[in-house]
Amino acid sequence: MKKLILGMAIVASAFVFGQKGDVNAQLQAANKAAMDAYNAKNYAVAAPKFVEIYDLLKANGQDNKIYMYYAGLSHALANNSDAAIKIYTDLINSGFTGVETTYTAKEKKSGQVVTLDKATWELMKKTSDYSDFKTEQSKSIEPDLYETLATLLLNAKKGNEAVALIEKGLAKYPNNAKLKEAQSTAYLQSGNTDKFVATLKEQLAKNPTDPTNWYNLGVMQSKNPATTADAIESFKKAVELKPTFSEAYQNLVYTTIGDDAKIVADINALRKDKPDEASKLIDTRRETFAKALPYAEAWYKAAPESLDAVTTLKEIYVVTKNMDKVKEMKAKEAELSAKAK
Repeated sequence: MKKLILGMAIVASAFVFGQKGDVNAQLQAANKAAMDAYNAKNYAVAAPKFVEIYDLLKANGQDNKIYMYYAGLSHALANNSDAAIKIYTDLINSGFTGVETTYTAKEKKSGQVVTLDKATWELMKKTSDYSDFKTEQSKSIEPDLYETLATLLLNAKKGNEAVALIEKGLAKYPNNAKLKEAQSTAYLQSGNTDKFVATLKEQLAKNPTDPTNWYNLGVMQSKNPATTADAIESFKKAVELKPTFSEAYQNLVYTTIGDDAKIVADINALRKDKPDEASKLIDTRRETFAKALPYAEAWYKAAPESLDAVTTLKEIYVVTKNMDKVKEMKAKEAELSAKAK
């Protein structure tokens, strides 16, 4: 899952409670502290201050959940995932969308466009002092709420909760690409491999040039002996789209070779009493390793500093009896092992 990336410009607000000077002072102080902390990227300090602003406003009749959104955002940026998850969950369940209406009018005397609260805006429409009365709605942030909460849940390894949340989000936003991407991860994390594979295939049908999804599909197919050939084709597609995809080459090698430990055990069991059958298995094993050789060489080319790639390639050269290459890989293996110490 991609790292959580969040950010937005938070605009300081002006609070006016003329009849309640003490409340207004508290709001101004909390607002300044929240904004200073947020702008200084001290998100752990900013989060509770935004909650304080929300609580003060609510106690005075203004249920402005945008400040809880700022608090949740700050918690997420501070990696306080449990607190962020709770706030984002509460916001989604409350129906919060972040949509706000701005009311403006032009002052005839000065010609300036001013922003008014709704009540004043309605009142001024009845006078001759203003003209050009307009309203403007901000964009809904509800999709962002779902996307961020899905990421938070997946990062917290709460796969089942993520599945439920994402399905709820996709019911409202069926074409949301980020939720679709998160859904496949959530299915995998929750152990629902059938749905994980189904979503991968659905994504590949829409975007067949995504090497990561081809790779992930290959991984799932490689777990079932009946779909080994499909897995190889998926890995091939991944490296075709991304020639430096070392993990895909690695899986091509392992999937092509299969359970080599079992084959070696079978050969050893047959050597004494059925040497001819053992010889046939040895020849078959050598042919299998020869098929895997191009993938192993490509893996080494893509990841020349990988000890696993070097050791695997060396072992394939041993089985295919290319002793010059065995010597070369042994030297590289020793070099990398020395670096690792």
